[in-house]
Amino acid sequence: MLVRIGMAIIVLSASVWAQVDSSGGATGSGSSDAGMLTPAPVSGEGYSIGFTSETRANYLRGGLTFSSAYDTEATIGTNGRAVSDASYSVWPTVSLDQTRSRFHWVFNYSPGFTFYQKTSALNQANQNLGINLSYRLSPHVTLNLRDSFLKTSNVLNQPNQDFAQPVSGSVFVPNESVIAPLADVLSNTANASLTYQFSPNGMVGASGTFSNLHYSNQAQVPGLGDSTSRAGSAFFNRRLSKMHYIGATYQYQNFLAYPTIGQSETTAHSVFLFYTLYLKPTVSISLFGGPQYSQTQQFGLPTMTGWSPAGGASMGWQGRLTSFALSASRAVNDSGGLSGAVEAVSATASLRRQISRNLSASVGGSYADNNMLDPLATFNTSGHTVSGSASVQRQVGEHFNVQLQYMHLHQSYSDVAVLSAVPNRDRVAVNISYQFSRPLGR
Repeated sequence: MLVRIGMAIIVLSASVWAQVDSSGGATGSGSSDAGMLTPAPVSGEGYSIGFTSETRANYLRGGLTFSSAYDTEATIGTNGRAVSDASYSVWPTVSLDQTRSRFHWVFNYSPGFTFYQKTSALNQANQNLGINLSYRLSPHVTLNLRDSFLKTSNVLNQPNQDFAQPVSGSVFVPNESVIAPLADVLSNTANASLTYQFSPNGMVGASGTFSNLHYSNQAQVPGLGDSTSRAGSAFFNRRLSKMHYIGATYQYQNFLAYPTIGQSETTAHSVFLFYTLYLKPTVSISLFGGPQYSQTQQFGLPTMTGWSPAGGASMGWQGRLTSFALSASRAVNDSGGLSGAVEAVSATASLRRQISRNLSASVGGSYADNNMLDPLATFNTSGHTVSGSASVQRQVGEHFNVQLQYMHLHQSYSDVAVLSAVPNRDRVAVNISYQFSRPLGR
């Protein structure tokens, strides 16, 4: 599954966030069509499994989604057993995708409200916000800014989930594999990167990432806690030919976890070599690997240090009727709500297919094995997560569509009370949406 000595990941999610020139042609970070791409291991972006025919800029989109869902193990009852529940959600949505000669930005906002049939105490206004900006400071220097914010009582209940499992090929991806039952949660992830193409085939860059996970009511999630991660990196990227890119990156990471008692802090230093093969602009394969050194300090315990191999592999294929993405990696990562940083072995895959003009389907699956770095910790919350999902979407006329979704989630964390009580969840949802789009002036 994972090339254990650490080969990882990803194609370059062709950060062809591409500067678009005044005539509408896409370029990379340079000033001509020979502009370099930023490979996935260092781009900070995930793979798109939208179809190439759906890639359109300079549009304003909006709509309204009604969702009804049934969850077999939504939460824990007063008797300590799992309780099923039905929910009803309303999601207004607005999206803006705009390109100019020096910048490209995408804005998505979906506020909403969710009602629960049994656990009405969790009725909540939801917030889902995403911003992605690419700005060309000069012909050879590009700034990228990304931010996502989520406020919800159910992380499985989000608008526009047709794209199955998100897949990323980056060296560092925040750990989102630990999924609590119904619980009030706030999460935020931000990334900033700067790239400089200093020669026709050479590029350097630097980036910083911050992510935060906060449970508003700890009583809802016994055994889980808040976590924060920070990462900074620098890289060198060399284009050997139109198809072949190689490079190296250094990364510093700091992970904080807040279990029931005290605090756990881990710092990690990594050096990776990476390689990306572009079979064509929308099909790529990436590998990365190298050593990691970590140092973990938990409340009242001796400091733990160690070296470990890390790496991964990924592939992205974006076509007119079919899109596919796959990644696998092994690396030190944040706790994701567990009691300390983990060595995570993970794999994710997504497939989307246009069956007919008005019918599309997607499937996805993921696996994550989270092993705590400090086996002597008072709260050893190691375990694994397996999930699978499928959806079918039917377009009805110009503005309406109907979507049917199914997801199965299995989590095995024997020392986490809230997860051991609900190890398996099945969720079925039906979404009815009205959408419109308007072109923006160029």
